[in-house]
Amino acid sequence: MASEKSRVLVLGGTGYLGKRLVKASLRQGHPTFVLQRPENCMDINKIQLLLRLKKHGAKFIEGSLSDHESLVRAVKQVDVVISALSSSDISTTATQLQLKIVAAIKDAGNVKRFIPAEFCIDPARHVHGLEPAKTLNVHMMDVRKAIIEANIPYTSIAANCFAGYFVPNLCQLGSLLPPKDNKVSIFGDGNAKAIYVDENDIATYTVKTIDDPRTINKTLHLMPPENIRSQNDLISIWEKLTGKKYERSTISGEDFLAIMNGANAIIQFGITHNYPIFYEGGYLKSFKLNEGDEDATKLYPDVKYTTVEEYLKRYA
Repeated sequence: MASEKSRVLVLGGTGYLGKRLVKASLRQGHPTFVLQRPENCMDINKIQLLLRLKKHGAKFIEGSLSDHESLVRAVKQVDVVISALSSSDISTTATQLQLKIVAAIKDAGNVKRFIPAEFCIDPARHVHGLEPAKTLNVHMMDVRKAIIEANIPYTSIAANCFAGYFVPNLCQLGSLLPPKDNKVSIFGDGNAKAIYVDENDIATYTVKTIDDPRTINKTLHLMPPENIRSQNDLISIWEKLTGKKYERSTISGEDFLAIMNGANAIIQFGITHNYPIFYEGGYLKSFKLNEGDEDATKLYPDVKYTTVEEYLKRYA
């Protein structure tokens, strides 16, 4: 007889990644719950999305991130908690919300696995980066430290680069769509490798971990081999798909960082997040799996991930 699937609660289940996590959890047969927060009761888009998730089989649990007791009650109804709250907010408020979740899980005492809201390049490897991205990495590590100190079983997901933010626009700034004028900016020499992962695949791999003892208290790195590509690779694939040739102009690291001058906080975060990806040889230059790291594609070879070429075909 097959073992019973864990009950999963997704916090932030109506967000960009959250809704994908809910659907992935349901597809893999988990009883899946979404925290229905009273502060969203006047957001028509979130309400409509909740109704669509309900059609897929999701159930709702009422609770508030600002009400400890209600959050504890919600957590006690499940086995696994996944936080899909925004991981790109560097404010202390965002960190405090994550710590409130950790406190509720600790007091509930029943959770078999917690997946915190990281879903980016492993923050443990980038706590010495540039500001303001450095602050985000430090905050994430503060949350991870709190999880460990609370003795909560966890899995961290190093999702690397969300394809939707890097692939269609060929890594260009200022747009998420392919360039229209057949001109592209190349960061450095354009040959630094990065890992681009389809957002639905991020959700699929994440849910795969929750009943897997091999990933307990570890970091799962999403590293689809065909998606370890340079910016020049992406442009060449797009040129092949469209039959167009793009004029490439180089931006130095100094000029890239200068874009931050006078820019808003979101742009500044993006620049300092992207700098180690495209410059200094790329963050994969000396990358290797350490003790406590796992490679998702090796653990779950049954997952047919979306390649960057397949991703780009949607826009061709």
